Amino acid sequence: MERERFTLETTIRGEEIERIYQKELRPVPPEEWEALSDEEKQLAKPYAFDQRTYEAAPGIVCEQDVAVKMRDGITLYCDVFRPQDSDAKVPAILAWSNYGKRPNDFRTGEDVGYTPGVPFGAVSPSAKFEAADPLFWCPNGYAVVNVDPRGIGYSEGLHDQFCEEEAKDGYDVVEWAAQQPWCNGRVTMAGSSALAITQWHIAAQQPPHLACIAPWEGMSDMYRESLYEGGIPCIRFTSFATAGACGLKGIDDQAAMALRYPLMNAYWENKIPDFGKITVPAYVAAGWNHFHLRGSINGYRKISSEKKWLRVHREFEWPDFYTRQNMEELKAFFDRYCKDVHNGWELTPKVRIDVMDAYDEDFATRRPEREFPLARTEYRKLYLNAEAMSLEGENPAAPASVSYDGNEGVAEFDYRFEEDTELTGYMKLHAFVEADGHDDMDLFVTVKKVHENGTEIPVTLFDGTAPHPGAWGKMRVSHRELDEALSSDFQPVQAHRRELKLSAGEIVPIDVEINPTSRLWRKGEILRVQVAGRYLRDEHWIEPLMWETDNRGSHIVHTGGEYGSYLQVPVVGPRHDRSKPFVVDEARHPTHPIF
Repeated sequence: MERERFTLETTIRGEEIERIYQKELRPVPPEEWEALSDEEKQLAKPYAFDQRTYEAAPGIVCEQDVAVKMRDGITLYCDVFRPQDSDAKVPAILAWSNYGKRPNDFRTGEDVGYTPGVPFGAVSPSAKFEAADPLFWCPNGYAVVNVDPRGIGYSEGLHDQFCEEEAKDGYDVVEWAAQQPWCNGRVTMAGSSALAITQWHIAAQQPPHLACIAPWEGMSDMYRESLYEGGIPCIRFTSFATAGACGLKGIDDQAAMALRYPLMNAYWENKIPDFGKITVPAYVAAGWNHFHLRGSINGYRKISSEKKWLRVHREFEWPDFYTRQNMEELKAFFDRYCKDVHNGWELTPKVRIDVMDAYDEDFATRRPEREFPLARTEYRKLYLNAEAMSLEGENPAAPASVSYDGNEGVAEFDYRFEEDTELTGYMKLHAFVEADGHDDMDLFVTVKKVHENGTEIPVTLFDGTAPHPGAWGKMRVSHRELDEALSSDFQPVQAHRRELKLSAGEIVPIDVEINPTSRLWRKGEILRVQVAGRYLRDEHWIEPLMWETDNRGSHIVHTGGEYGSYLQVPVVGPRHDRSKPFVVDEARHPTHPIF
């Protein structure tokens, strides 16, 4: 059933913005739920308000629906799980998102149905969706504070998602938690997806008692990474992601705002954290095969923290977050900066990456590196040849072109490796394109690995969804103009400030940003770059919810001669040149004074 929308005139960063809100599902006490009519149930959600203190598990107490006042007088509500020993002061782990501060299924108290790849029983009924599990953290000497942000549940006000206004509330809750009699004065944050995105924003507000953060899988730019990836609208997924929001007044309707404001403006800029203001220690995790990848790595690269660590893995976010090894490692990070435990955390490599091979096999796991992108990267250009449908080391002398149906077709260019080759980092597609029969074209670029016999070799994941084909990039060609301040040679970033429609017969150069990857191609294996007008991944659960394309007629890719189209790839070799004598780097390995 369609929910009511309303608008408010606001000023964001000096720009007048008409902000659209959607009425949320109405919170209803569970005991009243069954009495509702079927029509009423479509606009409501079982959600208890019950201020009480109870034993959540042996040795763990929960203070439920605790009121917290914001600087403007608005009241938020949170659930506080903590060790029952009232004499022990512990750090607080803050969980912040609009998904509700308790599990989604009020009958069973489980969120497992929402977390593919996480077996039943691995997460306790006390855990909030995508958040730290109190039944793991409290016995390890932490409190877990699950917050209903402004406008969510019974918290007052309107909910504005992923922006400076919400971050100011986060600041206030961090400082409130630090002053509680059970807290040791240090607060951290944990969680994936929405719970990671909000960490960037809140940390940028620099609350004095925020000790560290752990954003695992969090977007850094809602416009470029969610609503308009490459400039192609992706409205339905955001509608799906916020459809279950429950509150008394209304939620920032990002999907409706994307339709109202399809180009970059102050509203979307307000959803980009000020990464330069993030200075606290940070442990960032990203998945090579997940749509939070770009944001996680961008965030790591841009934050000002001197103490920051990045781990990039092959898995989906939920099994990675709740895997025992990773929970224990996160505990070591939190112990170091929330409890002053000298546990050797600083010896953790600054960057660790999984180098994928085939299916569920990795060439390397958690390989230590010093930075990302890797300093030893050699960027090579593989030129497209439309006559041979190949990728080559040199630009073909003769111009050629290939045409495919914009909605149903695909162009594929192959390169066969003559030796084992690792590609780790950012790729980009520089190409000359033309739309035949329309004034725009949507391009979906996929870089695949193919066996020498022609069989595609995907990556398989724990969550049981369709295998992941490979590194990807997208572009609506009318959005091809780049933001020069944000772009680099290896990462072109679109500006999205205006539309540049195509005229009949016009051939234009484009630079498509391809999300970073790390994968080994063995001798004889083929790198295949696919260019199509649609997403090429079979049976993926998210595909029906995704992109709204604008393709008509044919797409033409021009290559060779004056149309030097190429795929730029990041080739990574050994860390040291083994043909030369080893020389000690005194900056990294100073001579010990006793010698």
